[in-house]
Amino acid sequence: MRIKAIASSKEGTQVTQSVTQATQAAQKQVRIPGDRLQELLEHLVGRKGIRHAILAIETIDGSVSWNGAAGAAYADGTPMSPNIPYFIASVDKLYTATVILKLYEQRRLSLDAPLSAYLPPELTDRIHVRGGVDHSDQITVGHLLSHTSGLADYLEDRPRGGRSLIERLIEGGGDLTLSAESAMSTVRDDLAPHFPPQDPMSERSKVRYCDTNYHLLIAIIEALHRRPLHEVFNELIFAPVGMGHTYSLGVSEPLAPTPESATLWAGDQAIDLPQILVSLRSIYSTGGDQIASLRALLGGELFDDPATLGLMTRCWKRFGLPLDMAALRAPSSPIEYGFGMMRFALPRVYTPFRPIPPVIGHTGSTVSWLFYCPHYGVLFAGTVDEVSAGATPFRIIVPRVLRAIEDANRGWQNVGDTLTKAAKEQVNAPV
Repeated sequence: MRIKAIASSKEGTQVTQSVTQATQAAQKQVRIPGDRLQELLEHLVGRKGIRHAILAIETIDGSVSWNGAAGAAYADGTPMSPNIPYFIASVDKLYTATVILKLYEQRRLSLDAPLSAYLPPELTDRIHVRGGVDHSDQITVGHLLSHTSGLADYLEDRPRGGRSLIERLIEGGGDLTLSAESAMSTVRDDLAPHFPPQDPMSERSKVRYCDTNYHLLIAIIEALHRRPLHEVFNELIFAPVGMGHTYSLGVSEPLAPTPESATLWAGDQAIDLPQILVSLRSIYSTGGDQIASLRALLGGELFDDPATLGLMTRCWKRFGLPLDMAALRAPSSPIEYGFGMMRFALPRVYTPFRPIPPVIGHTGSTVSWLFYCPHYGVLFAGTVDEVSAGATPFRIIVPRVLRAIEDANRGWQNVGDTLTKAAKEQVNAPV
């Protein structure tokens, strides 16, 4: 099924309208409980394997903000500070999706076009052969954006009888440089796809989180812009938003003086793999810069047409339950995915008396997060820089941050109550 542009300006501006209305409410109402949030960070650092934690939170209008940190930034015990940049991991998929959708609104690509329209055969031929049937030519840009391609994950999936690439790297297999051609060779020759390509615009479609999808989107961006990804990000997102402490590892520098990035950990092992991190186009940023980027995105500042933003949140599809080792590390139910953006809310059965409102944004495998909660009109970002801490953003961060805000603001009308019905249906619908 073709991915249709949002038909009316009214529908296309629902997300931006919700941000505007939340801004107006936040100016008068939202209080951020800094003491309680600092206690949360200290609690996180006390958990096994977590060396530091950082959290930045702001109202959508920026009038109220809080930044906190706990633990040690580096192995030498230097205290963690809110101004120290960290690896954002797959939070950068928000940026990749943004650039792809800018190309879409400029009519430089079609979300329904096959990958072969933009990429050479060595990246697209026979990458999705299942049951003897080659589905490779059916995979479109829309499939990649929405994680409905069914492709194998070159980073997380295990070949038969072997270990995944991420396992080999973390377990001491040595650093390496990885090209797009090498990644797709692994997908083609060593791994098996999970399901045939699905309809990106159906809420019933199968969806499986897959780094291969966004590796291919990066290749498309570089092919159409004829420049490396970091230059595109700097021009279209980082510089316009004023993200002075954000940079791409090994290939760019932050625009403003910035401390050394925090150490990334895998249990007791400090991760020092610069070659693979550069190959993965790794971005380092601060909580403040991260919040600024999501505020700009949701406020409609990064697109020429507000309808483009609506595509990111138009069709939420729920991830399935993890049935293999790779899926255990990836987002799963009840997390949902649109086109480059996650939505998460605990089902009412888990919180029947005090429901947790939904958030939208993205997370990364090193337990980084960047979320917006329309109900309270707040954005929050942070990390614990620990690859083994898994579902921490969903099990701990989102519930406890939002519960703390709820408790600090009892007695006033919820920001969510000021949103239009259309906006609620778009970004705040029950899960």
